[in-house]
Amino acid sequence: MDELYREYAKVVYRFVFSLCGNSHIAEDLTQETFLQAYKSIESYNGVCKMSVWLCQIAKHLWYQYLQKNKREIVMDIEDEHYGMMGDSAETEVLSHYGIKEILKRMQSLPVQMREVMYLRLTGDLSYKEIGEILGHSENWARVNYYRGKELLWKELKENE
Repeated sequence: MDELYREYAKVVYRFVFSLCGNSHIAEDLTQETFLQAYKSIESYNGVCKMSVWLCQIAKHLWYQYLQKNKREIVMDIEDEHYGMMGDSAETEVLSHYGIKEILKRMQSLPVQMREVMYLRLTGDLSYKEIGEILGHSENWARVNYYRGKELLWKELKENE
């Protein structure tokens, strides 16, 4: 389990952070994810990647957390734990306009589009992995990312 944690903790943390936007909640849910994985490791059948299985557990824990707390989570835009993808056109745009500004504007996107954007930008996940995690196809993830990027780009240009 230690090896599993070392290999996948960052991916799970980034995924949970993309859902909740709060580093403390993301840390707690990441720990809980690995505890649940340990308890149910025999149910992992190898059909999907280990990271996808762990993110599915994390997603269910996030939904449980929302049910228990019945409140809106405040996004922690000031958090320094997110790690943007390197050496891409997206990274150049993010550095030009400012990561905080982009993340703030992403809050206005529809929820699933915002999730795709966060997973792609902060989780460094492929479209296929994003689709698997969110229960859709690779193409669905790709289209939502493209549309979200277009909406953000349009809004940024209008506000210049």
